[in-house]
Amino acid sequence: MTHSLTELQRETRMGALGTETADREIRRISLADFDTRRAEITEQLWSAATDIGFFQVIDHGIDLASVRAAFAAAEEFFALPTDVKAKYPLKKGFNSGWESLTQVRPSIGTPDQKESFQVTRPHMDDLWPSEAELPGFRETALAFEAACWELAMRLLSCFADKLGFPRDFFTRAHDPSAVSYQSTLRMLHYFAVPDEPQAGARTWRAGAHTDFDCLTLLFQRAGQGGLQVCPGREMDSQRWTPIEPADEVITCNIGDMLMRWSDDRLPSNFHRVKNPGPDDFRGARYSLAFFAQANREVVIAGPAGKYPPISAEDYLYQRVNANFETAAGERS
Repeated sequence: MTHSLTELQRETRMGALGTETADREIRRISLADFDTRRAEITEQLWSAATDIGFFQVIDHGIDLASVRAAFAAAEEFFALPTDVKAKYPLKKGFNSGWESLTQVRPSIGTPDQKESFQVTRPHMDDLWPSEAELPGFRETALAFEAACWELAMRLLSCFADKLGFPRDFFTRAHDPSAVSYQSTLRMLHYFAVPDEPQAGARTWRAGAHTDFDCLTLLFQRAGQGGLQVCPGREMDSQRWTPIEPADEVITCNIGDMLMRWSDDRLPSNFHRVKNPGPDDFRGARYSLAFFAQANREVVIAGPAGKYPPISAEDYLYQRVNANFETAAGERS
């Protein structure tokens, strides 16, 4: 059984409501004075990542005004008429462009209640809204993507130290100047939830899943919660820990690619975005996610050789196709 199919078997068991617990801490780690505190920060990141696979960073160096500008740009894009957004459709296999209600998780078999716009640099030539449609959108999105890449590489350099790789190992593996670059900025709009519950509805804003990438950076707005994580050792009991959003905080998580690259020392854990309850904010929810995914030709091989080497392109191809096949099976 391949590593990716094993992951999918796990995912199909993760659709239950489960229970919510606040017992587990989602650690917040300051990156202030990074160069002088590098060893201390590395240990804090490694401890949090090996424990739960999720952590939050503050003092991260991405200006709050830039974050807010990116959120504003996302809102403006999603407010465009549907026929305008449809001019920039998702490119299958290239993770670029707009999609709505198309992502079906094997955990639940129903579409996530959201739309998204993906920015993957080498594949965007015909996918940018025009300046007349959305002035400044391209410039804002690309500047924000570049800032996310820089922070992600800084964090991954700490994991490289702990894994025994050269410090710039992951930076070289995620080269944004190459045509094989496949890291992605995803702008997300979760639809407002009606005040009246829909009888028999079994939907989630985002069903339980793990990320396919190395490292995810997630930006959320205060008051727009719903993200929950379930560590692997709590899968059977389905105990979910809420992750509190804040404007100045970035939530980070390990993805499947880095889990494989670390010979499973760094866990990629399940997370989801629940529908709001009666007392929760039920309006539109926006988030911004940056997925650091190694360039297509880069070979993923852990230091201990637990899994056979595989290119990042082949790994993602297998993982995405297995996901879609399993989801189709769930629906049939």
